[in-house]
Amino acid sequence: MIDRMSSRQPPGAVAEVALVFLMLGLIAFGGPAAHVALMRRELVLRRKWLPESEFLRIFAACNLIPGPSSTELAIYLGYRRAGWRGLVAGGVCFILPAMLIMLLIAWVYERYGTSSQAVGILYGIRAAVVGIVVWAIIDLGRRLIKRWTLVILAAGVAWLFLIGINPVLLLVAVGLIVSAASQMQLKPKVGMLTLTTGLALPAWSGTKLLTVFLTFLKLGVVSFGSGYVLYAFLHADFVQGLHWLTDKQLIDAIAIGQATPGPVFTTATFLGYLFAGVPGALLATLGIFLPGFVLVPLLDRIVRLTERRAWARGFVDGANAAALGLIAAVTLQIGRAALVDPVTAVIALVALGIIWKWPLASPGVVLAAAVIGVARLAIS
Repeated sequence: MIDRMSSRQPPGAVAEVALVFLMLGLIAFGGPAAHVALMRRELVLRRKWLPESEFLRIFAACNLIPGPSSTELAIYLGYRRAGWRGLVAGGVCFILPAMLIMLLIAWVYERYGTSSQAVGILYGIRAAVVGIVVWAIIDLGRRLIKRWTLVILAAGVAWLFLIGINPVLLLVAVGLIVSAASQMQLKPKVGMLTLTTGLALPAWSGTKLLTVFLTFLKLGVVSFGSGYVLYAFLHADFVQGLHWLTDKQLIDAIAIGQATPGPVFTTATFLGYLFAGVPGALLATLGIFLPGFVLVPLLDRIVRLTERRAWARGFVDGANAAALGLIAAVTLQIGRAALVDPVTAVIALVALGIIWKWPLASPGVVLAAAVIGVARLAIS
């Protein structure tokens, strides 16, 4: 169980939290694994904020709630160091650099995304992203799925998603199935209420800005497993549902998220800008990260619940299995759009091999693929 936050805060703790996480947000390339490694080096080894055993317990707890685990780790560490003001400072300062970078890139993409140079860059990085996400499926599978029954459920989720079943329904249903199997009891009214709520949010229509906010808020609530599962929900809501995106635009957003520092979930900033300009970017970012700020202070209770209740552990296991199936399915979809010739297939395979050996190398892989794409355009 995680240690409770100390009631005594060091002098200047809030400013310290803000500066540390602002710096980490600027240099945290490479996805969640790299983010956690940087926080451990800076806060455990260098600044001695907490012992390593406590840091690891907090990170494990963050994986029990939906949303970006490394961002939620930043939020909790800020909370532990400086209370509620530290919670806000840690989360906002870790997210802010990536959000601003994404805003700038979205502005450039909207104006110059169809130029010949951009076409070459995107040709290469779309293929690299396929390789990176395939590695993520393998890595997450080894860590999250420990039983063959969960493998079968993940495969079933992938198939059902590909034939058009709503991903929120799939995630919640598999979570409830595994929860029921582990406890041999299920409360149907609660289950049906959850399913109905999950399905209603993406279908609700209103002003465009409100739709952007509510949809990304829903995504922040249901994104169990990894930041990569976000892409399955984005595909279902914005490519298949609202038709605001194409497959290639979604891959571009994923690729840009891999090549920039900070949380992968700031993909929401990029997409919100494409949908509704700066207000859309700000509301999308607020919506997707808000659940993390709400849930992190409850982590102690959530950990106790999963330690004492088999049904709660079962739901988390089932949701993680469903998330893996959704990631696999959306990878097939983006692969069809990105792998258009032998060159892109080779880029994807090489990217997979490099990330397999050096998991923190994704920004370099994406940039190298962009160079290959430009070079191919120049000689074609």
